[in-house]
Amino acid sequence: MNLSDMLGYADIQQLSRIADVYRCECNGHSKNELIQSILSTVSRNDVFEAQIGTMKMEDLRFLNSLLFEARSSYSLEDLIARVQHARFGDEDIREESAPPPKAKRSKKKAEPEPKQLSPRDIIAKFKHQGWLFNGFSGPNRYLFQVPNDLKSRFRETLRRKFAAELKYTEEPPVYRDEQMLMQDDIRQFLHYAYHNEIQLTSDGSMYKRFSIQLLERFGVREELPGKGEWRFGYGKHFNHYPNRMSYLYDFCHHAKYISEQQAVLAVTTSGQERIAAKPPQGEAEDMYRYWLKLYKSPIPNLLSLVHWIHALSEEWVTVQSLRQVLIPYIKPYYYDGADTILEQRIIMMMVHLGLLRLGEHPEHGTVVRMTKAGRAIVSGISLAEPVV
Repeated sequence: MNLSDMLGYADIQQLSRIADVYRCECNGHSKNELIQSILSTVSRNDVFEAQIGTMKMEDLRFLNSLLFEARSSYSLEDLIARVQHARFGDEDIREESAPPPKAKRSKKKAEPEPKQLSPRDIIAKFKHQGWLFNGFSGPNRYLFQVPNDLKSRFRETLRRKFAAELKYTEEPPVYRDEQMLMQDDIRQFLHYAYHNEIQLTSDGSMYKRFSIQLLERFGVREELPGKGEWRFGYGKHFNHYPNRMSYLYDFCHHAKYISEQQAVLAVTTSGQERIAAKPPQGEAEDMYRYWLKLYKSPIPNLLSLVHWIHALSEEWVTVQSLRQVLIPYIKPYYYDGADTILEQRIIMMMVHLGLLRLGEHPEHGTVVRMTKAGRAIVSGISLAEPVV
């Protein structure tokens, strides 16, 4: 439903609170006047952008988590979890170059810091702004929704805000485009596994010699992780394999092309069919969706980050400027800082999946741009359909 529909179902108390937030001048006892006044005020771009411009970063992160999902309703528990995920402990983040300066002594008593709002308070604030609404009947009364038209306006307003901070360039003289390489290497992997008895260690990973031989066959060369390197959270055997190979192995296991049987890696009947035929229709989309599922635990807002890269990289854009815009929305994950997550776990994996091109500009450094297939996949358009 759109905002006008949800306002029509709201009670006069909630309408009055929303009207107070936007300083609407109208008859507070008339539901119709309240609705018309709210709609008239919210429709103004200056009012809408001013509201977003005054939001704290944790509120923006919370809002961002609601903008790109297909689902239309959220439980209170889900929203509370999202508010908690949006808190990165910003007050503890300091520049590494120097310690904070010592505070000067003062006879005046220091003013207490403002108390942080609870997750329920944040949700209530969004309700008072008319950005969240409860369901109005039956079991839906305990669920929350964001009006569809407001979602679109939030996305467009934030896109303009982000784009204004980006550095766009002309096409670089050299760039990487890995479209279809991952699918080619799936076949290489299955072909090798079918014709060789790949033995597995006690933890289910391949012995090092098999991993090395496979890496030599792949279209993209990677190095095995260094000894003692802390790696976890991004796949079944991520601590043993490099990033791309780890994902490729996991996807083949997910697609039931391989199975781990009695300390030996076996190629299934489906895997043998995959060797003999072209990649099945829709496999590129399946690989993208599985990557989102696999990486969602360490990067809870991965979907929104991918959509922002998609929206902001229709032309060649510098990774440095993308970093400045998106880093505040990326929460570190154990030994992975926000920079590593953006560059290695998101951008490079999007390159490997054929969603992004990666280039080197002689003046502006590393640049990226969405591929035509990448735009279609992230937009939810099947590659079987004509893409313009």
